[in-house]
Amino acid sequence: MNNYNIEDILKEISQNFKNFTTEIENIESMESLYVLKTKYLGSKSFIINVLSNIKNLPNDLKPVVGKEANIVKKQIEQKINDKEKYFKSLQFEQELLKERIDLTLPGTKLNIGRKHIISQVIEEIEEIFIGMGFNIAEGPEVETEYYNFEALNTPEDHPARSLHDTFFISENILLRTQTSPVQIRYMEKNKPPIYIISPGKVYRRDYDISHIPMFTQIEGLVVDYGINFRNLKWILEKFVHEIFGKERKVRFRPHYFPFTEPSAEVDVSCNICNGKGCRTCGGSGWLEILGAGMVDPNLYKYVGYNADEISGFAFGMGIERICMLKFGINDIRLFYENDLRFINQF
Repeated sequence: MNNYNIEDILKEISQNFKNFTTEIENIESMESLYVLKTKYLGSKSFIINVLSNIKNLPNDLKPVVGKEANIVKKQIEQKINDKEKYFKSLQFEQELLKERIDLTLPGTKLNIGRKHIISQVIEEIEEIFIGMGFNIAEGPEVETEYYNFEALNTPEDHPARSLHDTFFISENILLRTQTSPVQIRYMEKNKPPIYIISPGKVYRRDYDISHIPMFTQIEGLVVDYGINFRNLKWILEKFVHEIFGKERKVRFRPHYFPFTEPSAEVDVSCNICNGKGCRTCGGSGWLEILGAGMVDPNLYKYVGYNADEISGFAFGMGIERICMLKFGINDIRLFYENDLRFINQF
C-alpha cells in the first residue's frame, strides 16, 4: 500500500476475499474454521492490515479503501458465523441421535427392593402374638455370662453349658446364644402380669445344612397368676394353626431345658406326607418346630418374684426353622448367601 495505487489496493482486497471464499468451502470441521478465521480476521491478516494502515493513505483514498475493506471484513465475518452455526447444528443433531429414545425397545427394568423372607416371617409371627395380647421386648446381642447362663438356671458347672458352642468376646462377655436373657432383663424391670415375645439374632459356633453361626430366634414368656401347662398348649396350638394352617396337628413330647420344668418339644404334622411318614419327616409323620415348658421356679429368685404366688411358661423357636418348614427349604445357609434367585421367590 506504499504506492497508493487505488486499483491495485481494491484488486488485492477482492482477491483476498476470493481466496477466503474458496478456502471456506473446503472447511469440514470447527477446528479448521477457527484456523481460517485467524488467517483472514486475525491481527496479522491482510484485511486487518489494510484497515490498520488507512491512516497512512491520502485523504481522498481513505473513504474508498476503508469502505471496501469494511465490506469485505463483514462478509468474511458473516460467512464464518454462518459456517460456525452450521457445524454447531450438525454437532447438536449428532448428540440428539445419540440420546434418541427408541420407543419400540423394551423398557429398562427397575429392581424393586423387598423384605427378606426372615423379616417377613418375623413380622407374621409378631402379628400373631400381638393379636393374642403379647408385647415385643428386645435386648442386647452382646451379653454377660450372668444373663445368658446363670440367671437362666445354668450355673458355671451346669452340664447344659456344653450344649452351646459360644462366641466369647472376653472372659465373661459373649455373643448371646439365645434371646432368653431378654426375659430376665424384662422381669427385673417389670412385675407380673407379663406377656412378651423377644425376637432377635443369636450366635453359636455351628455351620452345616441345618446350623449357621448367626440365626434368628423368637422366644416367648408368660408370667401371671394361675398360669398352667394347659395355657401353654392353647397358645402354641393357636400359633401353629395360624402360621402353618388349621389342618396341621400339634404334638408335645417330654424334653429337658435348664430353665423350664416340665419341658416339652413341640412338633407339627408333616405337610409333605400329611402325617403318614416320608423322607422329609424321617418316617415319623412329625416335624420338630420349637421348645417350651413351665418356667422353673428357681428363675424367679433372680428377678425378685415370689414363686408361691405366680407361675408362667416360656417357649422359643428358630425363625429359619419355621421358614424351612413353611416353604419347604432344605438348607438353612440359603437364607444368608444373598442369592437373588432364592430371595426373589418370597
